[in-house]
This record gives sequence, structure tokens and C-alpha cells, in this order.
Amino acid sequence: MIALGSDHGGYALKEHVKKHLDSLGLAYKDFGTHSTDSCDYPEFGRAAALAVASGECDRGIVICTTGIGISIAANKVSGVRCALCSEPLSAEMTRRHNDANMLAMGAGMVGPNMADRIVDVFLNTEFEGGRHARRVNAIEG
Repeated sequence: MIALGSDHGGYALKEHVKKHLDSLGLAYKDFGTHSTDSCDYPEFGRAAALAVASGECDRGIVICTTGIGISIAANKVSGVRCALCSEPLSAEMTRRHNDANMLAMGAGMVGPNMADRIVDVFLNTEFEGGRHARRVNAIEG
């Protein structure tokens, strides 16, 4: 199960990502927002992050206009490692080396086709472990 969250600026791209996940047969839970009405990204980034941290969802994808604010909000939740990615290589490396469990994207920075590629790489790349596990454990403190 994938946790999804966005603010009004990320709403349209989140809706696109939902269709992409549907096409892949992947389950998700949408923590909002559910319209383009102005809202506050921390509420939705935190809700999705709490679902990932609790184990309710395996991974999360959060979206705002730049991806910056919502990634910061998600990373405030203990156990979450949310990476802001604007292209597939960053999505690959954050999975391989950081075991990121959440992806943030900026709807004003990433178009739908690129978002699909980023999501695919993020969801299909495994954590390498080894020396990287020691580093991830150090992040958790």
C-alpha cells in the first residue's frame, strides 16, 4: 500500500499518479487534499508520513508545487526518510543508498511523464544494504 498526499499545488499531479498506480495494479491510500482549494501542505504530508511510519503503508508519495515544503513536513515524522526527486536517477539512488520510504515531487517542476518514470524507479529499486545500512541506522539515531 502506498500513502499519497498533496496540497492544492500538487493535487493534479497526485491525481495523475493515482491513475498511473491504478494502471500498475498498485494499491494506495489518498490522505488528501481532495481539491484545488488552497490548503496547508504540512497536514497532508504528515498524514501520509504517519501512515508510512506506522507500517499502515509500505511507501509514500507526497506532492506540492516545489516538493520542498511537503518533503520537510514528511521528514519531521520519526522513521520517515523522504527524498525530493525531480528525475529518475535521484529516485534510484535514494532507494539504493538511503532506503528512502517516501518520495516527494514538485508539480511545478515535474511533468506527468517524468513523474511516471520517477515513481516507477522509486517503487522498483531495492535498498543495497551493506555499508549503506550503517548510514541509514545513523540517521535514525
